[in-house]
Amino acid sequence: MTSTTEQLSATTLLRFATAGSVDDGKSTLVGRLLHDSKSVLEDQLEAVERVSADRGQNAPDLALLTDGLRAEREQGITIDVAYRYFATARRRFILADTPGHVQYTRNMVTGASTADLALVLVDARNGVVEQTRRHAAVAALLRVPHVVLAVNKMDLVGYEEAVFAGIAEEFTAYASELGVPEITAIPISALAGDNVVEPSATMDWYGGPTVLEHLETVPVSHDLAACPARFPVQYVIRPQTAEHPDYRGYAGQIASGVLRVGEPVTVLPSGRTSVIEGIDALGRSVDIAWAPQSVTLRLKDDIDISRGDLIAPAAAAPATTQDVVATVCHVADQPLAVGARVLLKHTTRTVKAIVKEIPSRLTLDDLSQHPAPGQLVANDIGRVVVRTAEPLALDAYADSRRTGSFLLVDPADGTTLAAGMAGESFASRAAEAGAPADDEGWDF
Repeated sequence: MTSTTEQLSATTLLRFATAGSVDDGKSTLVGRLLHDSKSVLEDQLEAVERVSADRGQNAPDLALLTDGLRAEREQGITIDVAYRYFATARRRFILADTPGHVQYTRNMVTGASTADLALVLVDARNGVVEQTRRHAAVAALLRVPHVVLAVNKMDLVGYEEAVFAGIAEEFTAYASELGVPEITAIPISALAGDNVVEPSATMDWYGGPTVLEHLETVPVSHDLAACPARFPVQYVIRPQTAEHPDYRGYAGQIASGVLRVGEPVTVLPSGRTSVIEGIDALGRSVDIAWAPQSVTLRLKDDIDISRGDLIAPAAAAPATTQDVVATVCHVADQPLAVGARVLLKHTTRTVKAIVKEIPSRLTLDDLSQHPAPGQLVANDIGRVVVRTAEPLALDAYADSRRTGSFLLVDPADGTTLAAGMAGESFASRAAEAGAPADDEGWDF
C-alpha cells in the first residue's frame, strides 16, 4: 500500500500568492480553503471556534486561521505575509497570504516573487478598484504566469451572473493589456463556501472549476534546466589539508540550466575562461548537475574567483553592464530620489551604485507613464537607470526571474529600498519591441 509520503512525493508543488483589497474576504477565503480541504489541525480549529464564540459569533471565523498576529485579529486586517503549507492527494501547495492595504503592496511583491499563480480577490459589490489594478500590475511585472480572479461575496449580490461577467470582463481586459498570459475568473462566496472547494448549488450558470480544482490542475513548469546555465558563486572552498592540499572549489546553487564536466565556461565579470574539471554534489563527484541543485565546481585553470562572480557556459554567457535599466517597485518608507547612493544586490553579488535617472512612474488607473517624477515613494512602480561601480552580469527579467532580479539597499542601515526587474517592464511592452508576448522563455 502506498504511503502518504510516497503519494506526496509524486505530486507537483504549486506556489501561489493571494491578494485583494481590504475587506474583500481574502483571509476568509484562505481559511475556507484550508478548512474544506481538511488541512486544518483539530486544535487549530478548536482555538478558532473558541475565539469566535468569545466574540459572540455563531460560526467559526475562518479568517482567524491565517491572521495570526494579535494586531491582525484586533483590527480584522492582514498585515504581514503569512505562509501556509498544505496538500491534497493531487498536489502540494505553498500559499503566501499577502495584505490588502495599499501601504502593504510591498508585501505582495515579496509573496508573489516566487509564485506560479496569483489569486486576486474582488468584492462583487465594489468590482475592480485601484488596488485590484495594482495587484494585477505587480503580478504582471513579476511575470506570474497564471492569475485567478476570484469574485467574492456573490451571495451579497444575489448570485447574479451579470455582475460576475461585468467584473470578469473588465479585469481580463486590464490584465491582458499588461501581458498576463492566462486569466481565470471564478465566482465564489468564501463565507458560504460556494465554488471554493465544493461547487456552488446556487450558481448553476457557472460551469467552470472551483478554486481548489483549478489550483490542483493548473499546469506548472519548473523546467529551469531548459534555460542557459547560470552559477552564482556563493563560497570558495580551500581546505588546504594534507588530504586535499590543492583543492579549490566554488560552491553555490545553480540558478538555471545544466552544467557538465568538460564544458567550457566564462567567469563574469572578469571574462576569464576555463573548463569544468569536476562537479561535487552531496560528497561525491558527478558528471552533470542542473538547477536548482547546490554543488561545488572545480575548474581546470586557477582563476581569481570570489563570492559574487557568475560562472556561465562560454557559448551562452550574459553580457555585463554598469548601466542597469529596470522597473522597480519601491518598498521603503523613505523616497528613492535621483542621485541616491545605494547598494545593488544581484544573486550573490553586492555592488555600490547610484540612481542616475527615474524616467517615469506608472499610473495604475490607465497604465500611463508619468514622466520624470524625480523620486519614487512607498509602493510606487517606476522605471529607473542605475549606474553600478562594477560590471554586473544580468539577464532580462523576462528571460529569468532569478538572474534578472535585484534589490536596491540603503548602504547606511541595510534597509531594502526597492525590488527591481531588469529589462522591459510588461510583456505587452516587450511585444511592441518585437519580443514574444506570451510566456515562452519565462523562467519559473
